[in-house]
Amino acid sequence: MIDQLIKLVEHSTEDEVKSLLFYMLLRINMAEETEQAQLVKDLKDTYRGFVEYKRSQAETEKTYRAVHILFGDSASGSLKIALKERDEGEVKVLSFSDVFSIGPVWKLHEERGLRHRYEWLNNHILFEGDDLTEHHERFNETISKIEAIPDHIPITIWAGENAHEQTAMRYVLYLLKEKQNDLFIMNTTHSHTLHTGELSPEKVGMLYEYEKNSAPLNKEQRLEYEEEWQELSATQEILRIWENGEIKRVREDYYDQYIIHKAKKLHKELENHGFMKSARLIGEVLGHVDQYIDDGYFEYRVRHLIMNGVFVIEGVPKAMRFYSVKLK
Repeated sequence: MIDQLIKLVEHSTEDEVKSLLFYMLLRINMAEETEQAQLVKDLKDTYRGFVEYKRSQAETEKTYRAVHILFGDSASGSLKIALKERDEGEVKVLSFSDVFSIGPVWKLHEERGLRHRYEWLNNHILFEGDDLTEHHERFNETISKIEAIPDHIPITIWAGENAHEQTAMRYVLYLLKEKQNDLFIMNTTHSHTLHTGELSPEKVGMLYEYEKNSAPLNKEQRLEYEEEWQELSATQEILRIWENGEIKRVREDYYDQYIIHKAKKLHKELENHGFMKSARLIGEVLGHVDQYIDDGYFEYRVRHLIMNGVFVIEGVPKAMRFYSVKLK
């Protein structure tokens, strides 16, 4: 019985556990207005209702005949549209909204690694409102859903040749290392895009049809990817690029000189040395980098260059649209 309760909690999302705890505490708090026997009955009813809800949820999950995992809301959205057009209603789509080319991935398969990454993002990348908290909760929820996939369900991981998706792919394969599912890799490289999120639903559908009959990874391939993840997750670097078919770890300031170069270029185009919107500068950098790096990372580096006296700032850097910069 205890083991079943442990599994029940492990397969529940953070939001589900919070809701259950809140309701139970609320009932206990109202105990003065309720007879003891009624309170016990209410709590037992809550427990039975939650167990039944999770059992029903598990049965629903089992109706899926395949799972696809992608890295980005745009990519997963395009696949959902493509699947709907093909009436593939029994295919489940899971997605991580994070960008794995930036930020620490040290021990990310463990709770301490998840906490370390969350703290780094909180201290360096600007998120508006509670977006980071929601982002963290969705990340953990996706992990829970991946771990809950039944062993007989085939899993397809979509990944193009960029540091973001290749890092994420190895991470997910490591999360799945104890599972017996057939695992497939959907390579989006031949679509000539920087990352899968740039693909239209039509192109995603074509890839789905083209590669859905490919062979699953064998044990040796899985082991190789798992070992590569272990190597990656043992490092402290916070920036990764894709070079010569491999994930390359680079210094945090790797793009600083490029940012400065683009700022000089914009100053010349503006024919003055006045302030430019930081969003304009970051957009210029983002549009010419042949890697998939989140704009939030470049914004973080602009703020770092401001602190080091390279840029002068006008406005408040609470988000890139609120301030302007110029070179000293």
